[in-house]
Amino acid sequence: MLRAGIFLDVENLVRCGGWGIRFRAVRQLVEAQGAIVVRANAYMAADRRRELEDPEYRIKKAEYRDAVRREGFHLCLREVRRYEDEEGHSHTRADLDLDLAVDAMLQAENLDYLLIGSGDGNLVRLVQGLQSRGRRVDLLSFANTSARLRCEVDNHFSGFLYPGILPEERDDVERLRGVMHHVIEDKGFGFLTVQTGLGASECRDDVFLHINDFEKDDGLPPSNEEFAAMKRRHTIIEFDLVKQEHGKFKAVEACEFVPPAW
Repeated sequence: MLRAGIFLDVENLVRCGGWGIRFRAVRQLVEAQGAIVVRANAYMAADRRRELEDPEYRIKKAEYRDAVRREGFHLCLREVRRYEDEEGHSHTRADLDLDLAVDAMLQAENLDYLLIGSGDGNLVRLVQGLQSRGRRVDLLSFANTSARLRCEVDNHFSGFLYPGILPEERDDVERLRGVMHHVIEDKGFGFLTVQTGLGASECRDDVFLHINDFEKDDGLPPSNEEFAAMKRRHTIIEFDLVKQEHGKFKAVEACEFVPPAW
C-alpha cells in the first residue's frame, strides 16, 4: 500500500471556492487511491495582531483550528505580514506555498504518494521535483487553478466534482456536476464524466448532453464553437440526469456551474 502525505494550502483552497472543505473527506479521497495517510499537513495563516485585538475573531479561529486537528491534520501556521502598496492600501501576506514546498520535499523521503491542495502555479517546480524522485503527485483544487499545474500532476481532483469534499447546502442537491470529455462540435453534442465516488474508477462517462439542453446566462443555447470550448476549458457543468426509454442517460437543464461567493 502506498504511504501518502497530504499538504493543503488551506488559505488558497478556501479563497478559490473551497469554503467549508471537509478535511475528513480529503483523507478518504487519498485512501480511495489505495494509500494509507501517514502525514497530513494543513497550512494556515495566523493574524496574531487581529486575534489580540478581536476576541470574537480569536475564538472563531481557535475553534476552526481545533476542528482541523480533530480530523488528523497537523497545523502549520504562518503569521501574516502587513504591507502597503504604492497607493497606500494595506495588504496581508503569509507565503504558505513556500512552507508547503519545503515540507513536501523533505517529508517525501518517507512517502510514495503526495496530494497537494492548491491551485497556485508557483508549485509546478515542486511537482516536477517530487515526480523526478519517483513520487506520485496528485492535486486537489477548486476554482482559479493554474492550467500548467493541472497538467503537470499525475491526477487532478476538482473539489467541486468529488462527492463529500464540500458540504451540500443547496436545495437542489439532486443536481449533478460533471465535465465534458468528448464533443462533436458540428453536431452539437457531447458526453459528460460524472464522479460517483472518491475512487479513480468510481465515475460514469456515458451521460449524453445536447447543445439544446444547455443554457447560458442569457437564457440562450451556446453556439457550436462555444459548446465545444467547454471541453477545452474543463468547464464544470451542472445538470439534471434523466434516464431515457432505451436505458441511456441524458443531461437536461444544464448550465455552467458558478462557485458560490463566500
